Amino acid sequence: MEWLLNKIQGEKTFRLSFTYQQQKKWLGLFFSLPALVLLFTFLILPVGLAFVYSFMEYNMLNPAGKTFTGLSNYARLFQDAIFFTALKNTLYFSVLVVPLQCAVALGLAILVNKKVKTAVIGRVFFFSPVVTSMVVVAILWTFLYNVDSGLINSGLNFFGIPDQPFLLSEGQAMNSIIFMSVWQGAGFQMMIFLAGLKDVPETLYEAADIDGANAWQKFMNVTLPSLKNVTGFVLMITTIQAFRLFIQPYVMTNGGPSDSTKTLVFMLYENGFQFRDVGYSSAIAVVFFLVVLTVSLILKKVLNQ
Repeated sequence: MEWLLNKIQGEKTFRLSFTYQQQKKWLGLFFSLPALVLLFTFLILPVGLAFVYSFMEYNMLNPAGKTFTGLSNYARLFQDAIFFTALKNTLYFSVLVVPLQCAVALGLAILVNKKVKTAVIGRVFFFSPVVTSMVVVAILWTFLYNVDSGLINSGLNFFGIPDQPFLLSEGQAMNSIIFMSVWQGAGFQMMIFLAGLKDVPETLYEAADIDGANAWQKFMNVTLPSLKNVTGFVLMITTIQAFRLFIQPYVMTNGGPSDSTKTLVFMLYENGFQFRDVGYSSAIAVVFFLVVLTVSLILKKVLNQ
C-alpha cells in the first residue's frame, strides 16, 4: 500500500515537473521514434557506409580484408569506358522518357476527366499496368518484341514492314525499353494530373467559352497554367524514377547488346553483387547520388522560375 502511494505521488511530481508544451514535445518525439529508427537504419546508415566503403578495397566474400585505398576507386571509375557508356544510356533514357511519359499521362488524364460513362473504365484500364509487377511486364514485352514470333513484328508484317530486331539491336534496344516504360508508367502520372484537373475551377472554362476560345486555346491558357505546380511535381518524381532504371534492362536485355542498355544502377548492381567488389560499387553509388542530386537541384531551380 505504501509502495502504491509513493508511486502515485511520484507520478504527480513527474506530471507537475513538465509543462503541457514539454509533454507534447516528448510525446511527438516518442511517436516519431520508430520512423526515425527505420530512416536511420535503411537510408542514412547505408549512405554513410557507401561513402566510407568507396575509399576502400572491399570484397564481399572477405569482409575482414578491407583496406583503405584513398581515391583509387574513383580514379578507376573515371577511367572505365563502361561507366561513361552507362552514364550516357541513363541520361538518354531520362531525357526521352520523362517528357514522353508526362505528355502521355497528361493526355490520358484529360481524356478520362471527361464526364462520360466510360471514364471510370478508362482510369482502371490505363492504371492497371502500374499495379502490375515490372518484372512481369518486362517478361511480357520480351515476348512481344521477339524477332521470330513476337506480336509486334506480326503487326508490322501485316503492313508490309519487315521484321525488326528490337531488343537484339544496339540501335533499337534502348528505344524499345523506353516505349515499354512509357506505356507501363504513364498511368501513375495520369492519376496525379487527374487530381490536379479536378481542382481547376469550371468558371475559368466558362469564361473562356464566353471569349470564344477553342479547345486548344483553353488547354494552353487555362489547363496548363492551372497545372503548373502539379506538372513540376510530376516532372521531378518522373526524373528521379528514370535515373533508377534497372529492372527493364536486367530482365529484357541483361544490359546488352554490347552494353547499349547498361545503366548506372545496373553497373552498380553488377559490380556489387555479381563481382562482389563493394568498394568499386560504392564509388559508383556515390557518383550516381551526386548526379541525381545535381539534376534534381537544376530541375527545381528551372521549375521555380
